[in-house]
Amino acid sequence: SFDSHASAVALQLESGRIELRYYGAKHARAGVIYTGGAGGGFDSPARGLYPSLCETLQSQGLAGLRVCFRDPLDLRHSVKDVLLGAYFLNTQGVDRIALAGHSFGGAVAITAGALSPAVRAVAALSTQSYGTGLVRGLSPRPLPLIHGKEDEILPPSCSAFVFQSASEPKELILLPGARHGLDEARDEVFRILADWLPEKLEEETFS
Repeated sequence: SFDSHASAVALQLESGRIELRYYGAKHARAGVIYTGGAGGGFDSPARGLYPSLCETLQSQGLAGLRVCFRDPLDLRHSVKDVLLGAYFLNTQGVDRIALAGHSFGGAVAITAGALSPAVRAVAALSTQSYGTGLVRGLSPRPLPLIHGKEDEILPPSCSAFVFQSASEPKELILLPGARHGLDEARDEVFRILADWLPEKLEEETFS
């Protein structure tokens, strides 16, 4: 559902239209891009996690951008959608960006993060392993992988595989009792990301 804290933005390309929801913050130099899964739309895990994070971090002076993929089954196009979202944030004065992606969006975030110098950190939630071949290139940017132990769609071994493939700094967080959507661990996931995202965007990741 649409959110009064966000502005609707669209980027028109020859190959289609990317719909965005932009949570602007005055004088923001840092922001977070959020991506959902293969279901498309403005998908959010964990009972509205993304809009809640956007509003909370917006109140702390961080911009937020939610991306609706043109084709949520096409990894290459979806990565481009996120990179164009990062370009949009750049035009708004935001030059330090973190990415958070769920499920298919986790692989998109990892790949886009490895390709974009503006990205300082990536969080992957219930990620698939397919499409994460560039994960080693994320380093020295931090990567937490958050996955429910009871994931009925993508087993936690997906995140474990990505964790093994990634270079430091990295963290694997397995949540007991949580399924693919992470609804059961919503408060914990919110707390982790609401602390972690601002902290990593403030750090000088690259010397």
